[in-house]
Amino acid sequence: MDFLLDTSHTDLAAAVSAIADRAGGIAVARAWADGDHDPALDVYRQLAETGITGLLIEEAYGGSGAGAVEMVVAVEVLGRVCLPGPVAETFAVVPAALDAVAARNAAACDRADLLAGRPATCAAKPSQPRAADLGIAHGYVIADDALFQASADGPALATVDPTRTVTAVDCAARIAALGPVAHDGAAAAFGNLGALATAAQSLGLAAAMLAIAADYAKARHQFGRAIGSFQAVKHHLADVAIAVEMARPLIHGAAVGMDGGAPGTADVTCDVSAAKVAASDAADLAARRALQVLGAIGYTAEHDLSLHLTKARALRGAWGTPAWHRARIAERLRGGRPR
Repeated sequence: MDFLLDTSHTDLAAAVSAIADRAGGIAVARAWADGDHDPALDVYRQLAETGITGLLIEEAYGGSGAGAVEMVVAVEVLGRVCLPGPVAETFAVVPAALDAVAARNAAACDRADLLAGRPATCAAKPSQPRAADLGIAHGYVIADDALFQASADGPALATVDPTRTVTAVDCAARIAALGPVAHDGAAAAFGNLGALATAAQSLGLAAAMLAIAADYAKARHQFGRAIGSFQAVKHHLADVAIAVEMARPLIHGAAVGMDGGAPGTADVTCDVSAAKVAASDAADLAARRALQVLGAIGYTAEHDLSLHLTKARALRGAWGTPAWHRARIAERLRGGRPR
């Protein structure tokens, strides 16, 4: 099956990019790292006003009624601009979980805050045992095939990403029983959504770091020549470009599979795991090669690259580490059911 993005997808990406650029781009992440959350929260509100937050919420419940393909297109752009906050949870996991609740009991959940642009975060063992940015976002927990409101079970822990904290959570109040979403259960199904969105965000970070390194290679001169003309530098950047372009169809393919069937099925699960591994590795390679190209300036906190590479490192373990996802694929190849 051929799969190409159409004009609706490119228009969606352009709309998300325009909102982020008007807000200041990477300056939004830098402000968050300095303790000022307002610029980023304003971006979330604008994205909600244009229907981006509700991509995975049915139109009957006030959403856009789109699918996973549209979600990954939007989230990749948010990765490129390094939007802080719980992106995967706000735009993928929580909207889908609230829709699942509403299918059983519409009165049990309220999407008003989410659709108004308030970020949401979620924890779901085993792939995401802690909730990201709980102090800023409305928190949830998925456990025992049910959705719970979350309360902090300990202090917020800093991560290598200065714009991200994680917090252990308790189930504060039961919202409603989700019931089995697929044979893998609710945690696996929504864990797949979290992993897919994180993969798209990591891909956006990788593409952004590649662009930063390429621009620097064209501008920086040594021995009377742009360093981008040196074969070793070209090979470094080409390796990253290949990794990015190999990861993107895996993400899109997993999204197509998710839109075509239950998100917790074994085949979709393996597709999501492959996408998460490829995107995480692409972001890791992009970070390392960008540091090599930029040299000493790339190691400084003042350079924009620092915000991208620290977020890429933090997201590497979000919604399942690459090792965890590789084990899940191996389990499927051995004939078992992925966890």
